[in-house]
Amino acid sequence: MVFKNLFNFYINSSIHVALAVVSMVLITLINYNIPLDFNICLFVFFGTITGYNFVKYAGIAGLHHRSLTKNLRLIQIFSLFVFFALIYMAFKLPQNILFFTLIMGIFTSLYVLPFFGKGRNLRGLAGVKILVIAFVWSGVTVVLPLINKAEIFQLDIIIELFQRFLFVFALTLPFEIRDLRFDMAKLNTVPQIFGVPKTKIIGILMILGVILLEFLKGETALENILSLIAAGVLLCILITKSKIRQSKYYSSFWVEGVPIFWLLILFGMQFMS
Repeated sequence: MVFKNLFNFYINSSIHVALAVVSMVLITLINYNIPLDFNICLFVFFGTITGYNFVKYAGIAGLHHRSLTKNLRLIQIFSLFVFFALIYMAFKLPQNILFFTLIMGIFTSLYVLPFFGKGRNLRGLAGVKILVIAFVWSGVTVVLPLINKAEIFQLDIIIELFQRFLFVFALTLPFEIRDLRFDMAKLNTVPQIFGVPKTKIIGILMILGVILLEFLKGETALENILSLIAAGVLLCILITKSKIRQSKYYSSFWVEGVPIFWLLILFGMQFMS
């Protein structure tokens, strides 16, 4: 029972998704032979938890503050401490990183707050939901760690950014398949437009595109290629097996954990080489 409660807290408090995002940051640093930057990694970790918990729980807290469950109140307290840690880490980073983070934060806010009239936000605009997620994830995991480390507009990094966008887009598809039961028809999510079977094909084609794009880079190591293929194959399997009625942790743990698996494979290959 204790383990189950801890595991649920790990998932529901967005620690798992934060580790997935940090894993992609580390993959970017490894791909470009850049030393580990703890400040960036911690900043992204705390920022991801803050952003995701704001998106998931802000509205709930406002409507049901007195009736919040014990677990949700605990997540709110945890999120508050994480937010203070995020502010502390911000003082350790240069202004251009903070400015880029602000841009990503604005998109995150637009995703949940009603800036578009009639109570609408980016999440409620037709076909936009998955694009916003892929845009923010790719920006945070590719551009943010490289701003002060490399020339952002070189071809290899532009390819990396596009690869990451496609990868995250495909990663999000099992969630959209799961949410078919709950999403309003006007959202025009990928499964709503194309149906579940074609959505799976779209996801697989995107992963294939990500792998093929790796060979267009001027420089790429064998470990990068093989780890990317391994992560891509795993994600394709998970997309293929996605259902509308999924097990509780199928997307939130297994699918969300693919970037962590990708990083571990990359670490393992580098260790053995």
